[in-house]
Amino acid sequence: MEGKTVNVSLRKSVFFPPWLILVGMVVISLWNGEAFLNGLNAITSWILNNFAWAFNLTTLLCVAMVIVVYISPLGKVRIGGSKARPVMNYINLVWITLCTTIAAGILFWACAEPLYHYYTPAASAGVDPQTPGAAIFAMKTMFLEWTWSPYAIYTVATLIFAFAFYNMKRPYSISSALIPVFGEGVTRFGKLIDVIGLFALTTGVAASLGTGTLTIAGGLESVFGIKSAPAAWAVIISIIVVCFVLSSISGLMKGIRILSEVNSKVYMALLVFVLIFGPTAFMLNFSVESWGSYLSDFFHMSALTGDIFGDGWAKGWPIFYWCNWLSWTPITAIFLGRILRGYTIRDAIRCNFIIPSIFSTIWMGLFSTAALYYEMNGMGLYEAMSVSGTEAAVYRVFEQMPLSMIVIPFYLFIVFISFVTASDSNTTAMAGLCTSGIQDAEQEAPAWLKAVWGVTIAGVTWILISFAGIDGIKAASNLGGFPNMFLVILYCIALIKVCRNPKKFDVHKEDYDERGRPIESERLPVMSEES
Repeated sequence: MEGKTVNVSLRKSVFFPPWLILVGMVVISLWNGEAFLNGLNAITSWILNNFAWAFNLTTLLCVAMVIVVYISPLGKVRIGGSKARPVMNYINLVWITLCTTIAAGILFWACAEPLYHYYTPAASAGVDPQTPGAAIFAMKTMFLEWTWSPYAIYTVATLIFAFAFYNMKRPYSISSALIPVFGEGVTRFGKLIDVIGLFALTTGVAASLGTGTLTIAGGLESVFGIKSAPAAWAVIISIIVVCFVLSSISGLMKGIRILSEVNSKVYMALLVFVLIFGPTAFMLNFSVESWGSYLSDFFHMSALTGDIFGDGWAKGWPIFYWCNWLSWTPITAIFLGRILRGYTIRDAIRCNFIIPSIFSTIWMGLFSTAALYYEMNGMGLYEAMSVSGTEAAVYRVFEQMPLSMIVIPFYLFIVFISFVTASDSNTTAMAGLCTSGIQDAEQEAPAWLKAVWGVTIAGVTWILISFAGIDGIKAASNLGGFPNMFLVILYCIALIKVCRNPKKFDVHKEDYDERGRPIESERLPVMSEES
């Protein structure tokens, strides 16, 4: 089953503002890259310094909301009504969710980031650098930043959009999820909200693509001696973009489904390889110990700002990540919510929150502990990062294991597929947001619009990493996290209102009893066996 193209016009007032802002960023970067980066960093620093507490509380609120919704009667509600048929099998839904969200990021940071925390732990941790205490702190941080908390942010937005789109029958727009809070009048500001969300995601995708490009370039330099430089970056970006645009044009069921399934199987193969050939006993022992420490310190670490210590660690790491996840959230949620039709709210929480968080916990438990083990045993990962860049850490880890000359190209393949998959899904969502008339999961935005966004993001990524550096687009992507934080808070309020009386907002009144409680219904077969 291929997606049905929407035969409607472009939402010019949604497409052009973020597109022109991106072009403006490129022009300023080319004119004065240093001033561009300094300006972005100044704005980002102001946001983090003044709203660190708000980012922390928003993230904790999202975790609480997911738990509350899961155990509430709303969890029984079927997205799209009791007669809705799923557009794909549940396992495909899980793969797509996993590969669309932060899976690409864990490839880049799983080995490198714990080393930063090992050498420069937060002052509040009360541990000395390069000690066992610093190693435990590094692992607690990895579990905090890459597992349950970020997936909670995505899940809250995904749930309320899916309910608004399918059960309330509201337009394919970010603002639709706010109707339970403000009523129908909020749609008057729908275009402005969509523009902000679209700009936030475009810079986020550019930052992600830039990170992926550097990862692949580092691997090519490690294996084939091809220098990681702008010329190589241009070739890598072009290949990635051509692939994800072709995949996106081919339709949701054919492109993203196949890519994510391949992607996830390769993830599993890498996990098994590292478990068998890495320092197995150390990884398992240290993972369990540090995970227990993470659980005991969860609330303290989630609320940490570091101001009382005069320490900027929290703002440079977990709060930076909350800001970054939030910049992606609204439009990523639009994509994820759109493919949930036919499943219950609890199914959606398992798919978007529980399963990906468990997977990410296992991934960090193996890769991050392996990196710390090799560093503590004198393998020089941190030094390699200082010389060759952050992406060098994971390659140095693989070099300590057998068959590294085979595994590293294999790893490069998964990095490539990961970024194609994530970019594919986000391009689909971006193009859909610029198109009027999408009403169900089978409808697709015009192919030419997906291609325009793909080419635009490719050009922005290459120019910015070549002239302003990856830090430039990372800072730009964080700008979107600030307004999106308020949006996600409103999403939480909307979920609370829907939880209190789902029948009031649901057009499928027949799915509730006379007291307004959801009636459990059986899941219907998937629309197509192909999916």
